[in-house]
Amino acid sequence: MIGLSPTPTLHGDHEPSPVLTKQNSTQKSHQSDDGTGNFIIDWDGPNDPENPKNWSFRRRWATTAIVSSFTFISLVSSSMVAPASGQVASTFRLTSDVIIALTTSIFVLAYAVGPLFWGPMSEIYGRSRVLRLANLWYLVWNLACGFAQTEYQLLAFRFLAGLGASASLPIGGGVLGDCWRPEERGKAMSIFSLAPLLGPVVGPITGAWIAERSTWRWVFWSSSIVDAAIQILGLFVLRETYAPLLLARKAERIRKFESMDAEKVPYKEIRTVFEVQGRSRRTIMTTALSRPFALFVREPIVQLLGVYMAYLYGTIYLFLTTIPSIFQGVYHQSVGIAGLNYIALGVGLVVASQLNARTLDKIYVHLKSKHGGVGKPEFRLPAMLVGTILLPIGCLTAGWTTEAHTHWIAPDIGIALVGAGIILNWQCLQTYVVDCFTLHAASGIIFLSHVFCTVLRLSCPALAAVTCLQSLAGFGFPLFAPAMYNALGVGKGDTIIAVAAIAIGGPAYVFVPVLSIVILTDYTCRFWIFWHYGERIRNSSRYARS
Repeated sequence: MIGLSPTPTLHGDHEPSPVLTKQNSTQKSHQSDDGTGNFIIDWDGPNDPENPKNWSFRRRWATTAIVSSFTFISLVSSSMVAPASGQVASTFRLTSDVIIALTTSIFVLAYAVGPLFWGPMSEIYGRSRVLRLANLWYLVWNLACGFAQTEYQLLAFRFLAGLGASASLPIGGGVLGDCWRPEERGKAMSIFSLAPLLGPVVGPITGAWIAERSTWRWVFWSSSIVDAAIQILGLFVLRETYAPLLLARKAERIRKFESMDAEKVPYKEIRTVFEVQGRSRRTIMTTALSRPFALFVREPIVQLLGVYMAYLYGTIYLFLTTIPSIFQGVYHQSVGIAGLNYIALGVGLVVASQLNARTLDKIYVHLKSKHGGVGKPEFRLPAMLVGTILLPIGCLTAGWTTEAHTHWIAPDIGIALVGAGIILNWQCLQTYVVDCFTLHAASGIIFLSHVFCTVLRLSCPALAAVTCLQSLAGFGFPLFAPAMYNALGVGKGDTIIAVAAIAIGGPAYVFVPVLSIVILTDYTCRFWIFWHYGERIRNSSRYARS
């Protein structure tokens, strides 16, 4: 049998030259005839160095870091202008609270649209290329925001910048799925999922001081400078991880070799294990645009996750846009000092995230070993118990301590609890989505997304469906927040948010007669719907499998 033997290269960082050799009878081939005269290209065994899952830890963590940086800086921009909204309103003579809030939240609205196009483009041209292109698009329009002369220009530039920034979330999640096996993925996903939540917190802190010391225009220019540095690093650090594209390149090298000596490779066609008949760019785009909506309509698991994650995302943007009014209006702090209260949200996010990152994989491995070595996505969920308790407690604490005009540290404690509750839920759910739409192949765990093959791999479309819904929530929550707080006050307003956390989070867990009583035994929450029925729901899906 004829197989592919890669020529060794230094550190395995360069593409090997294809050398066709005869394999001995004891060597397992991963390139074979499919019975129709076609030569099928796959990885050269479970330890193939070209497979991103077999890259060195250093290289995979470098990839994780740069992808997280793309996500972090783009979402810093999403809320960085919030503390400077008063200056923006003064410059353009804005009087409507909705329009003022729109200057911040319209950026997030683009996140509902962008992934629908960036996802299929990443399937055609590769993750790394599209991610760098999208970031460049964001950089150009974010820079242009600083030169806006009217409120309409600012809103248009913000939306266009958001379109470019929106690529980092769904594509970044796919990159991590490409690089990490499920038992390794928890820590990487914890760091990556921290970026979209910590970024909007760091943004207002820096934006407040920049606006106080200069003008709101430097809020955009400064973030553009940092993003340019990350873009340059991405050119050198980020390499392609998308398995269908990597194997397509491998097949192309063999085709070139075959064209030089067709007699030695008498195959009708050379293709990868992911290529099917009728796969065209038009098919890819049409399917990819419709698939996220089909997933949300047809898949109960995506509906449950999407609605709850949308609420979490909307809640954090609601707090991001109301913190200035609380500490400037109630506590009469300056713009810069009021911006420091975002640190409370950041502390809750970081501390809870790091604690969860240290335990997420350990709990997964522990539960996997207890179930005969078979891992399930539901093993990611135990930490949600803590998160779903902390979130409403934090909302009530922040609201009523502000209403009572207590010391400013009291609402900050409540805000920190809100951050901790959101990130615990967020990390568990996002990792659960990735694990739900992953297929375990016999030759190793091959993560594929947004691609037609013998089995559909749908992690990026699933993330796109969830991202679309949560972006709409992140856009809409800040728009109704001013009217709600003006009419009801901070205490009653945050009580509504806390009650909604319980009501919307209800499908994720089941209450016993007393709402707060949940039994936790041996790391497993016995009353979680996802825990009890998650596998059954997933198995009813045409896409997700155990």
